[in-house]
Amino acid sequence: MYRIVIADDHGLYRRGLRLALTAGIPGVEIFEASCFDAVLSLLAEQASVDLAILDLNMPGLFNQEVLGGILSAYPDTRFAIVSGNDSRSEILTALSIGLHGYIVKSQRDEEVVMAVNEILSGRIYVPALLSRPGAAQATHVPTPSEHIPPRRTTSGNLGRLTSRQKEVLKLMAEGYSNKEIARDLEIAEATTKIHAAAVLRELGVRNRTEAAVMLKTWLTRDVN
Repeated sequence: MYRIVIADDHGLYRRGLRLALTAGIPGVEIFEASCFDAVLSLLAEQASVDLAILDLNMPGLFNQEVLGGILSAYPDTRFAIVSGNDSRSEILTALSIGLHGYIVKSQRDEEVVMAVNEILSGRIYVPALLSRPGAAQATHVPTPSEHIPPRRTTSGNLGRLTSRQKEVLKLMAEGYSNKEIARDLEIAEATTKIHAAAVLRELGVRNRTEAAVMLKTWLTRDVN
């Protein structure tokens, strides 16, 4: 059974997409999110999410930095963009970041279901409009292996954190807010939220306090 997150701030579109996927993919489990924070909560709370479909224009600063951060933080989840923008440059930019597909909102239900099945099967979905003459020469469309980090498992070990995640953890332990961490590290606040959620997930803790205690214990053991 597949587990899919649909993230769009327009409830009508979310419900329509949910109906299309429920009808076209047997046994699929759908979760809905209307904002960036809700997406992060779902990714952190659910045991596994196979695919997250994100509206590129949804509130929450979905830019290249943020999307790249999500891909790195959740390597076992596939990500696709859904957008009303069907420009080739926009689509190719999304694919170059490492996203696994781009769905245009004007596509028919059966096309969307086909696209989702393609992505779930491990392929990258590219809208048919990119097959128009000249489109293939526009830029390089990446393969999954070029952008998807190696699969890893959660072990509750601080050693598994990336260098950036360790920086975020250190500031979290010092009581910094997401906004303060973002300012200190010169990254977007949305990116900070991604790293913070990934830190809690990797360490197997429920909140920042538990993460701070784990860091202190680790540092004490390292010194001794």
